[in-house]
Amino acid sequence: MNRIEIAFQNKPIFMPYFPLGYPDLETSIDVIEVLANNGADLIEVGLSFSDPLADGPVIQKATQVALEHGITIRKSLTAIAELRKRGVTIPLILMGYFNPMLAYGLEKFVKDAREAGVDGFIIPDLPLEEAAEFQALVGDMPLIQMLAPTSPNERMETIARNARGFIYLVSVTGVTGARTSISEGLADLIARVREHTSVPVCVGFGIGTPEQAKEVGEMADGVIVGTACVRTIGGSENPVETAKEFAKSFKDEMAN
Repeated sequence: MNRIEIAFQNKPIFMPYFPLGYPDLETSIDVIEVLANNGADLIEVGLSFSDPLADGPVIQKATQVALEHGITIRKSLTAIAELRKRGVTIPLILMGYFNPMLAYGLEKFVKDAREAGVDGFIIPDLPLEEAAEFQALVGDMPLIQMLAPTSPNERMETIARNARGFIYLVSVTGVTGARTSISEGLADLIARVREHTSVPVCVGFGIGTPEQAKEVGEMADGVIVGTACVRTIGGSENPVETAKEFAKSFKDEMAN
């Protein structure tokens, strides 16, 4: 079994998102290490881009800070390798946009990512219909597909049937950001996706508290927490200690 399959042996899994380079590179590496050691089962590691179309203001601001501090694809992959050297064994999924990968060189990007210890990719602006070249390069490393409440049934079926790793199910329409409540139709949406696939279904967008994570975890195989993670940790005077508390609070609530 690969690292992703191992992670999903104990469901639901807790999957925080955090961008490399925020508030600075060294701190972000420490934060991701601490998240991994205190409850995160899989981490969505952010690659910063100047036009993050799927992200709300909190993540946009964080990735802009990372870019201003000089974060690059190369530095990000070196950071992943450093996390592996420090003993981080959980899956690390790169979440980023296609242009920087294209500029780096797709073949070199995939090769370097594999060597660094990356387990898969989430690329919001690379639709399945245009992903053949990238899919061929990544081989056994999954390109995680995203589905939304607005996905037509036929498209949902196609994406779900061909999914590998897990499915990233967007719980609400719009950009990332914590909401005050969970979407009423979420259980039905998860059931629709599961009709077409046996891979785990993970829910993201709009989950901001441990209580919401527990609620979603009772329906889904995994819970993705991005905006709340970035806001809470990035806005702290001690981001590393805050990351530890953040991970523990979500993991403990989801385990109850």
